[in-house]
Amino acid sequence: MTKLQQIYKEIPNHPSNKGLKAKGYAPVYTASKHAKIVIVGQAPGRKAQNSGIPWNDVSGVKLRGWLGLSNEQFYDPKLVALVPMDFYYPGKGAHGDLPPRKGFAQMWHPQILAMMSDVQLILLVGAYAQKYYLGATAKNNLTLTVKSYKDYLPKFIPLVHPSPLNFRWQTKNPWFEKNLVPDLRKRVKKILKSA
Repeated sequence: MTKLQQIYKEIPNHPSNKGLKAKGYAPVYTASKHAKIVIVGQAPGRKAQNSGIPWNDVSGVKLRGWLGLSNEQFYDPKLVALVPMDFYYPGKGAHGDLPPRKGFAQMWHPQILAMMSDVQLILLVGAYAQKYYLGATAKNNLTLTVKSYKDYLPKFIPLVHPSPLNFRWQTKNPWFEKNLVPDLRKRVKKILKSA
């Protein structure tokens, strides 16, 4: 059993996840020591939790479009690791899904990322991932952070969440599709070419 497989088995048995395990939920993420790109999102949605497949919704379709990746490439853990801020569906809140649990990423991400020495790019999807990974270097808000993506290269690219609920943001910020997305696709293509 590899270290990554051991971690996957440890997560459901941690006291903070025992209630979720009792409901039959498994952690929803993918990781391989060969991964070249890591995508850090918020947390799986209800559909992803039930299917066990990360980004298994319209947001995932949009994200794959931004990256220029096929389903096969996106779900190949030797190319792309899908490691959200929480590996379990957090439940429904007043305005969408609840946020990822505090402390979850701090506990598991360092262990998982330490096993992936070939990573060339980490995509930070949404404010939770950006605040955790960029810390004090994140700008005052998500829009400024994403617009300043070149400040975080070559290691990170911050992205807005591809949810259909963010269509107003995308309409107000045409530079995202015009400038950032083509640059992102070019970088992803170059990384995968070297794989």
